[in-house]
Amino acid sequence: MARVMTQSDVQWANPGALGLAGFGLNTILLQIHNLGLIQGTLPLVYGFFWGGVAQVIAGIIDARRGDTFGLTAFTSYGLFWLGLSFYFLLQWTGVVEMESSGLAWLFICWGIFTGYMTIGTFKMSAMHIFVFATLTVLFFLLAAVFFGVLSPVVAGVEGLCCGAAAAYGSAAVVLNDKFGRWVFPIGLISK
Repeated sequence: MARVMTQSDVQWANPGALGLAGFGLNTILLQIHNLGLIQGTLPLVYGFFWGGVAQVIAGIIDARRGDTFGLTAFTSYGLFWLGLSFYFLLQWTGVVEMESSGLAWLFICWGIFTGYMTIGTFKMSAMHIFVFATLTVLFFLLAAVFFGVLSPVVAGVEGLCCGAAAAYGSAAVVLNDKFGRWVFPIGLISK
């Protein structure tokens, strides 16, 4: 007799690989733009999908797995990318004018959010701590850029470190799943 699978039998994969890839690699794209190495809309167009939708999906999966931190982080940053991308789309189409001080205050709010989320990473891994700490700094640097007191190059260089760490974390999760061990260690913190 065939057994019918129930909802509790479904095992969800670790969404961290998807969420960290979407966040990390899209952050790298935007920082390459901040460094002046690419022009145009590519980082923010991808912000809708890879930075935005992919992270929201990861957050929903984390919610299903009972991970409040993952739900809050991935869905929040996914919605950050969707909102930022939509704002720039409206600006590029002439619907709204860019408001630099508004963007600066937006980044301050996100820096505060990321700062308290960083505290949660102290129970996770060194990789998580590094990603969230550098992201906190990045948001405050971006606020300074939009207040007109800092070159975007400074934020771009720091943001590359943040994005690269998240991409590393994504690779670590994928390879750990496939090899059954940490090929790329992330400095797990004992509970």
